[in-house]
Amino acid sequence: MFFLQLFASHLPRWLEVLLTEKFFNACIIHEDAKKNEKNIYCLDCCISICPHCLSPHNSHRLLQIRRYVYHDVIRLDDATKLMDCAFVQSYITNSAKVIFINQRPQTRQFRGSGNFCSTCDRSLQDPYLFCSLYCKINYLLGTEDGLSKFLFECNFLPLPESGLDDGLVTSDSVLEPSGSTKTSSGSGGYGEVWCRTVACTATTEIVRKKRSSLAACRPTFPPVSEVSGGLMNRRKKTPQRAPLY
Repeated sequence: MFFLQLFASHLPRWLEVLLTEKFFNACIIHEDAKKNEKNIYCLDCCISICPHCLSPHNSHRLLQIRRYVYHDVIRLDDATKLMDCAFVQSYITNSAKVIFINQRPQTRQFRGSGNFCSTCDRSLQDPYLFCSLYCKINYLLGTEDGLSKFLFECNFLPLPESGLDDGLVTSDSVLEPSGSTKTSSGSGGYGEVWCRTVACTATTEIVRKKRSSLAACRPTFPPVSEVSGGLMNRRKKTPQRAPLY
């Protein structure tokens, strides 16, 4: 976030707050109400609000913030109305495409073959170049054009027609398949089925390999009939008495 602080004057106020705001904290005004997490962002007031605070903001531009693996995400369909999200890696979850707002900390730095985020070196799926909006904005601020071609004019941004949910995204999220031609307004469809099919195939292959390895390590024994026959045909020898001392 230090880099963004240096270039805060180059960012519109709503974008600066979006990248630094702490969402999903309990609303102080409605602290006794249920579902009082602040998971809505008002672009006109540049504040986060809870569902109980919606009434004064009904005519404002609103973004619902969702959370996946403890990090804030927004719907790609909403984000593309505000900014150019090309080459930002998206995920398909709850039948919608989402992207991360901020970069996520990495437990270790690893750089091998494949695509990597141009800002934080996180491993990405081809052909993506950024892991989050923050990383793309961070990169563009260091270029000659800056954000001049990145931001769009948006005068109307309502909440989803289906209504608000709790913002907590389920853990069965999958990467959008590379080369997918579906638009940001798609509901997953082919992408979701494609990814789950690949996951099932990979899991089946792993189980098959484990079973094969166990079969190879398992000792082989002769059939019971052969063992019994051998014992029955064995000649009985003359017993020997132990020597007396």
